[in-house]
Amino acid sequence: MAGTVKILVTGASGFLGGHLVDGALRQGHQVRALVRPGGDAVRLAALPGVEVVTGDLADGGSLARAAEGCEAVLHSAARVVDHGSRAQFETANVTGTERLLAAARSAGARRFVFVSSPSALMRVREGDRLGIDESTPFPERWFNHYCETKAIAEQYVRSVDGPEFTTCAIRPRGIWGPRDYAGFLPRMVDAMRAGRLPDLSGGKRVLVSLCHVDNAVDACLRAVSAPAERVGGKAYFVVDREETDLWPFLAGVGALFDCPPPAPRIPLVLGRGLAAAVETGWRLRHRSTDGGTETTPPLSRYMMALLTRSATYDTTAARHDLGYAAPRTRADGVRALREWVTEAGGVAAWTAGPATSTGAAASARPAPDHTERGNRKS
Repeated sequence: MAGTVKILVTGASGFLGGHLVDGALRQGHQVRALVRPGGDAVRLAALPGVEVVTGDLADGGSLARAAEGCEAVLHSAARVVDHGSRAQFETANVTGTERLLAAARSAGARRFVFVSSPSALMRVREGDRLGIDESTPFPERWFNHYCETKAIAEQYVRSVDGPEFTTCAIRPRGIWGPRDYAGFLPRMVDAMRAGRLPDLSGGKRVLVSLCHVDNAVDACLRAVSAPAERVGGKAYFVVDREETDLWPFLAGVGALFDCPPPAPRIPLVLGRGLAAAVETGWRLRHRSTDGGTETTPPLSRYMMALLTRSATYDTTAARHDLGYAAPRTRADGVRALREWVTEAGGVAAWTAGPATSTGAAASARPAPDHTERGNRKS
């Protein structure tokens, strides 16, 4: 799709979605921002060129109205928390995506870009995996409901690609950057600041691919404009150009804000047992809410796997088909994050959440609803 177009962005009041709005505006696109009822649209409404509409993935009528007149859809909204029933994940991630696809096609949209996740390939039991590319098959058994429903939704999106309706998926991993209040990085910094983040690496090097939010945005917008015959029906891993030694990276970011490093070091077997026990105890305490509570377990088996399994991704396909080159370096990203945290009122305000932020970041806070946070820890 050459030139500028009108783009519908879902999850627009969340972390990734908000940056997608900004990136689309910078490229001269018109933007319609979909925000759930009760979502915070103050920042979006103040942006010239943005039309804010209210809608819900559970409401097909609202999606039809949101998609009307849009030529492309960037679908970043998803349920990405560590807990919940399969029905909750199915409703948000699968059924909601199917409804949005139907609305987009009926409205005459020509491009649908789905924000997927490498977690869609995550198995229950597996070791370190380096240099993963798009030839890697989906597992027969997924790690959790999030992984499974993202995989199902991605496969459906790609399956409906056709001559008049091009679909593709972008798989950013571990998105980080300014305006992230709910992702893995503020959670880790908050725990370090409180002196309650042990070193869960067990002494092994955990080599991972992460994705700065600017790099994720760059790839998504490239997917909007790339030739249909090149990207149709495909999925692309998108990560930073640098591979990251995870635990030294976490300690380094924490040190920027005078946080003590992760300690003590816990053996892997003990750490996995601890994660299982914490998650089980949390679920028992919250079972009466059927997973509907907005709090999350302080440690889960999923988070433990992400923090202790090496996982790096090959972006050759994205470079070839999209021209993706990860414009934001890790060093630049860390500097920009530090500047933003200062503007937001400091590390205490950042890790406490948007309600306590001040200055420029206060009007940029994401909605508290988990379905509008984008892929915060994929």
